This record gives sequence, structure tokens and C-alpha cells, in this order.
Amino acid sequence: MKIRARISVTFLVIVATNLVLFSLAIYFISEYFRQRDFYYRLADKARITARLLIEEEQLNPAILRLIERNNLTSLPDEHIIIYGPDNQAIYASADTLHDIVGRHDLLDRVRVQKQLYLRRNAKEVVGLTHHYKNREYVIIASAYDESGLTEMAHLRNILGFALVFSLTLVGISGWMFAGRFLRPISNVIRQVDQIKVSNLNQRVDAGDHSDEIAQLAHTFNSMLDRVQEAFEVQRNFVANASHELRTPLTIITGQIEVTLIKKRTVEEHEAKWKSVLEVIKRLNLLANNLLELAQVSLDDATMKFSEVSLDDAIYQATKLLTTRRPDYHVVFSFENEAETMQSSLTVQGSLSLLISAFHNLMENGCKFSSNNQVEVILGASDKWVTIQFRDNGIGIEEADIKHIYEPFFRAENAKRIHGYGIGLPLTYRIIQLHRGQISVSSRINEGTNFLLKFPKTL
Repeated sequence: MKIRARISVTFLVIVATNLVLFSLAIYFISEYFRQRDFYYRLADKARITARLLIEEEQLNPAILRLIERNNLTSLPDEHIIIYGPDNQAIYASADTLHDIVGRHDLLDRVRVQKQLYLRRNAKEVVGLTHHYKNREYVIIASAYDESGLTEMAHLRNILGFALVFSLTLVGISGWMFAGRFLRPISNVIRQVDQIKVSNLNQRVDAGDHSDEIAQLAHTFNSMLDRVQEAFEVQRNFVANASHELRTPLTIITGQIEVTLIKKRTVEEHEAKWKSVLEVIKRLNLLANNLLELAQVSLDDATMKFSEVSLDDAIYQATKLLTTRRPDYHVVFSFENEAETMQSSLTVQGSLSLLISAFHNLMENGCKFSSNNQVEVILGASDKWVTIQFRDNGIGIEEADIKHIYEPFFRAENAKRIHGYGIGLPLTYRIIQLHRGQISVSSRINEGTNFLLKFPKTL
């Protein structure tokens, strides 16, 4: 069932329930007052008849019966019976003695309750007592409320017709209003359905409203912004990765083709193959970096973290770097005394990923510095462990800092130095996975400082 039909049906059911309850309340309240008024009228008529018969001793039952039969105020099918103290009938307006009384205990109930109202065979029956000269009489009166029941029948018909008419009107109006209120959602669905890969820059028209539909449109637009950004990053990534992979493969192919053009000496072959081997090593490094970047770009829910000592991770990253490049140098220092900080450098994380991130930052610091040196400074506060990677290299332009975490981006002043632009994006993603923070400050030809902050293990 569609939302429009669901809203219409729900609204109809709610209104129908209220209308039915309201109609029933009106009907039963009206029925209550009808019975009460008729009982009062019947009781008054019974008391008047008892006074005339019992207190006016000159009026005999036959004359009273004649008066009652010709009384214009008599109620429809009216019958009145008066019983003496010995429960013997001393007056009956008609020969319906047993039809009215019926049960033998009715007179006893009236004498106990003094006043009794009940309904029998569609007729209203009143039982009450009358005291005169220390004697207790019981009066049983019954009549048929023809006009009252007719009015109640009319009321039932009116309420039934009004209920059917109202529910029909509510159903039609509910369907129309549900369609009107859902039209903005339909417009949003139609606009979103028209957005394809070729027009990701198109956005949903949220209008000038501030209701939930406008919030939904704004949410769709925010999602489309992220989708477009991710699509552009992916497209640039694929294009740059293809270019970076194509270049070394082209070099390898060219080297082999040149080598095979003519016969060469063993020394010449050795030089060519060393050159090819160097290119293959770079290609292998690029492939490894791409695989690591793809790995850390997956859902971080699959990552399993454990307690990691950051100083140990930095030591292993330094050992890895200096083994590959003996000409690179890493200088360590602490903001506070090392003994007091040793126990506060533990965080939750992945040792292998942190080693990779630290290795990338130290390699960049050494590679872009004239003295091939980077300084690593460890610090700790109550909630954070901080690590600074400081170099005296070429620096980064202010306009380029916001792009350094994009895959394959390389600043203009860094393009003369070999690299692929993958290390910093990989490092940035690893820091994010560890719920850490990374910031950078730099000056051209003076150096760069990367500041990492990791939350402490609780």
C-alpha cells in the first residue's frame, strides 16, 4: 500500500472511530434522558391516580377508570394498578394485571426500594409506594413511549446518514489532502530519479520552505555533494593511477626494445637491466601503496585494534626507513622527561598501519630536506598523545595545503623530486581510522611540521 493510501485510510479510521463514538454518546445520552423524562411523567400520573382513588373516598374505581380512559393526557397503552397493604389489587385501569406484574417478587422489591424503574416488553414500568393513614400502597404503572421511541428512531436514522455522509466526505478530502501534502515528496523523488552519472551536478529544488520535505531535499543535496565528490576523487584516482602505472611500464618496454635493437656487451646489458630493475622497484612500491590505500579506505568496522605503544611504532618505522635509505636520518626528542611519558604513549590501533603512516611522514621529511633529516617529537597530555614530524625542507604553498591529502596530488615545488602523491593520503586515512587528528604548518624553504594527535587508551 502506498503512503498516500495508507495516510488516507489511517485518517479515515481515526475520524470514523471518533464519529462513531460521538454518535453513540449522543444516542445513549438522548436515550437516557428520554427514559428518565418518561419515567417521571409515568410516575407523576401514577401518583395522581393513587391520590384520586385512595384519598378521595367518594371517587370509586369505575368512575376513575372512566376518567382515565377519556383523559387526553393519558399515555399510549397506559396501565395503572394499585395494590393494598395485603398485595391485593384494589384498582386496575385495564385487565392486564398479570401482564404488568409478571414476577411475584416485584411488589416486594417496590416495597423495599420505594421506587423502581424497569423496562419490559418494550414498555416502561414504574413501581412506587404511596402512604396514606399509616397504610402503604404499591402502585405499578406501565406505558409505551410512542413519541419518544419514534424520536429515537429518527435520531438513529439521522446519525447513521450523517455518519455515512461524513465518512464519505472525510475519505475524499483525506485522499485529496494526502496527495497535496505528498506532492513535494513526489517532486523530490522525480528530481532524484533524473540524476544520473552524467549530471551529478544537478540538485533537488528544496524551495523556500523549512518543513521536513525541505529538510529531506537538503539531505539529498548533501548526499549528492558527497557522491559527486567521491565520484570525482575516484575518477581522478583512476586517471592518475593509470598514468602513474603507464609511465614505468612504458620505460620498461622502451628499455627492453632498445636493448634488443642490436647486440650489446655484458656491461651494457647489466646497466640496462639495473635501470629496468630500478623502474620495477618503483612500480612495485607504487602497487603496494595503492593496495594499502585501498585497504584503509574500506569500512573501519573490519579493522581489529589492540594496544599499541607509539614510541615502539616510531622506532620500527625508523628502522625500516634507515634500512632502505641509510642516508636518511631521524632525530628523536620528548616534550617531557622520557621516563614519565613512557607509560602514557599507549593507544588503541593497528601497529602495521601506524608504522606505515609514520614511515611515510619521516620519508617525506627526509626526502624534501637538503640534509635528509627529520625531527620526531613525542608529547602527551591528559587525553592525547602528540607526535610532531618537523623538517627543514622546501615547504608547502598555503594554497596547496588543502590538497595534499588528495591521492596523486603533488605541489609544484615538489614535482622535481620523485614521488607518487600517495603517502600523505594514505597517512591521513590511517590517522582517521585511529580517531586521531592531523594538522600541518609550513613555510616555503623553511620547513614543514606535521602534528598528529591520538586519543589515549581509556
